[in-house]
Amino acid sequence: MKDYQSLNHTKWDCKYHVVFIPKRRRKQIYGAIKKHLGEVFHELAKQKESKIMEGHLCSDHVHMCLSIPPKFAISSVIGYIKGKSAISIARNFSSRKRNFTGESFWARGFYVSTVGLDEDGVKKYIREQEAEDSRLEQLNLIHKRVFRILCQLTES
Repeated sequence: MKDYQSLNHTKWDCKYHVVFIPKRRRKQIYGAIKKHLGEVFHELAKQKESKIMEGHLCSDHVHMCLSIPPKFAISSVIGYIKGKSAISIARNFSSRKRNFTGESFWARGFYVSTVGLDEDGVKKYIREQEAEDSRLEQLNLIHKRVFRILCQLTES
């Protein structure tokens, strides 16, 4: 039987798969920023009474499986996490210490879907996302090389 969470008059199990990207999908999430963001995301989710069940930071996007109480709108929680984390990045990595309200590190939108009964499948997908991205990137490079070779052969 499922373990449901409780509020005063509500039993709930609301989990979401969320993906968002940095502005212009730049590959900016690596090294110290990656380590910093992991801690910041968990703390910010906790401040909204939410929990990151699974998460993965790729160089150009973020995957999370979030458990959010029904009293909060998913858009407000994601907006809060993205906004406050952008401020934290600016303060810690852009040498902006005082009188700083934020900088747009994240792109404006995000992807969200409900997890439903396939929670284990979604968590596995999130865990394996970086390996899959690198596999697809390698395939893309191979396709480009083959295309160049074919173009050279047809020109001859």
